[in-house]
Amino acid sequence: MTTTSIDDAIAGARAGVGDRGPAQPGQRAVRNWLIFVSCLIFVMVVVGGATRLTGSGLSITEWKPITGAIPPLSHGAWMAEFDLYRATPQYRLLNAGMSLGEFQFIYLWEWGHRQLGRFIGLAYMLPLLWFAVRGAVRGRLLVTLAVIGLLGGLQGAIGWIMVHSGLQPGMTAVAPVKLMLHLLAACILLACVVAVIVRLSPRAEARSAARVRWLAGLLVAGSFAQIGLGALVAGLHAGLTYNTWPLMDGRFIPDAATLAPLDPWWMNMLATVPAVQFNHRMGAYILLALAIFHAVDVRRLAAAGLASARAAHRAMALAGVIAVQGVIGVATLLLAVPIWAGLLHQACALAVLVTAVIHARRLGAARSGGAAATLR
Repeated sequence: MTTTSIDDAIAGARAGVGDRGPAQPGQRAVRNWLIFVSCLIFVMVVVGGATRLTGSGLSITEWKPITGAIPPLSHGAWMAEFDLYRATPQYRLLNAGMSLGEFQFIYLWEWGHRQLGRFIGLAYMLPLLWFAVRGAVRGRLLVTLAVIGLLGGLQGAIGWIMVHSGLQPGMTAVAPVKLMLHLLAACILLACVVAVIVRLSPRAEARSAARVRWLAGLLVAGSFAQIGLGALVAGLHAGLTYNTWPLMDGRFIPDAATLAPLDPWWMNMLATVPAVQFNHRMGAYILLALAIFHAVDVRRLAAAGLASARAAHRAMALAGVIAVQGVIGVATLLLAVPIWAGLLHQACALAVLVTAVIHARRLGAARSGGAAATLR
């Protein structure tokens, strides 16, 4: 969903509540609900990372959106699920000899991940229906929120497609590209919800120069790109090799034979461990450099009256979060991706994305002249 479509959707649901006015009770209720949903999505992505890092993602071999909510309740039911898992390539090639207790551990991780997805669906759609029936949201805003709900359902289907890729002959993990799509879809959902929250949070702010808004949007795009590159690193287990920094294999830029052994060359961007890790490193450097430039630029423009002080503060905060994320990323690499570090790195990536979206959306609201963020 584009920035313009979200603006249009909320502007089309106008009720006369200006950016300088206090939020009305209905507006606060909808905003608080969306904040709760965004927190759930954040937790869902982190739990998904834990599911991947514990090797649990392929433990449930069937997709049962309704009946799958009930876990095995007897020894016989557990053995039936275990038999299904023992028929998978992952069990035969990696986990042969696994005990029932060990299987139950990974099964419950994946089951919990799917249960949280079901809960998020209910926590989104039921309040949305309630707000719609009561007229608290309507018009284009209602359409926007309904589309976000449909995207959430699509995300569940993408998750199953990802899992199914790991159940194919010879596979011991999900396909990295499908893992990337699954993660990016979740991040798009989070970004859309956060963008609506910002537009429902009245705040007056002076308009900033056009290049400030443009660079803020570029930082959002860069955050998505870096998350996608990180998903490829995770999918290929590329963080378990070249565990040195700032050099890879003794060089800042590995030789071409190391980075690009596959033909055509673009396949290396998706399937070669050195290339995937190198791209993720370079993406981090570029994103950090861009964020620092943006922060310095906005501060200078704010001093000249061409950007707001709030924009300058947000830009500095964004650069700081990206710098912290870089430090966590280096530590995760040097430690060869322990689970706690991998989860912290993933959570901080979401913090970067959320901070970038809030910054860009605030600038967009200022650009539109403080248009009312309304619900009726």
